Amino acid sequence: MTRRRIVVLGSTGSVGRQALDVVARFPDRFEVVGLAAGRGGDELLRQLRAFRPRLVSVRDAAGAEPLRAALGAEAPEILAGEAAAEQVAAMEADFVLAAISGGAGMRPTAAALAKGRVVGLANKESMVLAGELLGGLARRSGATILPVDSEHSAIFQCLAGQRREDVRRLVLTASGGPFWARPPEAFARATPEEALRHPNWSMGPKITIDSATLMNKALEIVEARWLFDLPADRIDVLVHPQSVVHSMVELRDGSVLAQLGNSDMRGPIACALGWPERLPLDLPPLDLAARAQLSFAAPDEARFPATRLAYRALEKGGSAPAALSGADEAAVAAFLAGRIPLPKVTELCARVLDAHLARPLRSVEEAWEASESGRRAAEELVAAAAA
Repeated sequence: MTRRRIVVLGSTGSVGRQALDVVARFPDRFEVVGLAAGRGGDELLRQLRAFRPRLVSVRDAAGAEPLRAALGAEAPEILAGEAAAEQVAAMEADFVLAAISGGAGMRPTAAALAKGRVVGLANKESMVLAGELLGGLARRSGATILPVDSEHSAIFQCLAGQRREDVRRLVLTASGGPFWARPPEAFARATPEEALRHPNWSMGPKITIDSATLMNKALEIVEARWLFDLPADRIDVLVHPQSVVHSMVELRDGSVLAQLGNSDMRGPIACALGWPERLPLDLPPLDLAARAQLSFAAPDEARFPATRLAYRALEKGGSAPAALSGADEAAVAAFLAGRIPLPKVTELCARVLDAHLARPLRSVEEAWEASESGRRAAEELVAAAAA
C-alpha cells in the first residue's frame, strides 16, 4: 500500500497534535512530509524526531536555530518567517491539514488549494475571511476541501449521498460553553481560567473562549454558508450541552439526519484523513445507554447575541465577515490579557461590524486586510475604554 503524504499546518496546536496522534496509529498508511508551527520548542522538536518530515516551518525565526542544533545532521530543511508556512502548504503532498489558528491560517490554506491538494480544513477563519474566494480557487485548481471542525464534518457526513435540492436546512449544534447553565452574573464575572475550562472539548484557547461566548458558532455559520453553498437563512443553531449530536441536516421530506459521536476531535480528523474510507480508530465507543439525556434548546440571544452577528455580517457581505473575525481575535486576546470582561468580547465585535463599510473582496490579500482592519478597530476600542 502506498502511504499518503501528509502535511500538518499548525502541528503544535491542539488539532495538530491530535492529528499526529491519529497518523501515528497508522504508520503503514501515512507519511508526514511537512510540518508548520508558530514557534519551535520542545513539542515541535518531539514531532520532528518522531515523524522525520522533509520540510518544516516556524513563524518565529528565533525558533529555527535551536531545532537545527538539537537535531544536527538529522535536521530537515527548516524555513522561518511569516510566509514560511505557505511554502510547506504548497509542497508535494496528498493531504494538507489546515489547522493554524485564526486568520493567520488563511494564506497557507489558499496556498494548498492553489496546488490542487486535498485540504482537511480545521481553520474556520479561512472560510470566514475569504470563503467565496477560496471556494472558487478550489474549483479552478481541482482541490478538495474536507471539513474537520466537528460540526462541519458532521454535516459533510450527513450530506454524503444526498441530492442538493433535497436539503431544507443545516443545523449546527453548540455545546453552550461553560456558562450556558450558569446565572448571568457568572458570565459577567468570568475569569480567563474559568472560560478556558470547556465542559466537553479539548481545544486551543481562542476557540475555547469563542465557545464560551458562542462566537465560534457565528463563525461556523459563515463557514457553513460557503462550504455547503447554502444561504444563511437555511443555516440554524441549536444548543446541545452534551455534545453528542455534532450537527444535523434536515431534508425536504421532514427527515433529519444527524451524526453522533463522543467529544473527541480525533474522530473528525480521522474521517478527513481516510475519506472516503473509515479508519479503524481504537477510541471508546459512544454508549447512548449510559447517557441520562440528550437535550436541545434555541440559543439565548439575550445573553449570547453572537450568532446574530453572523447573519448581519453575511447580509452586509463582502469584507464584513472578515472584519468580524479580526475583531473577535483582538477582543479574545484582550479578554485573555485581563483587559476586558467576557461580555465585552461580543459587544466589541458588534460595534466593529456596525461601523465597518463592507466592500467586495477580489483577492485573499484584500480579505486579510479586511480582517486586520477589524482587528485594529477592536484594539482601538479596547484602548479607548482603558484610557
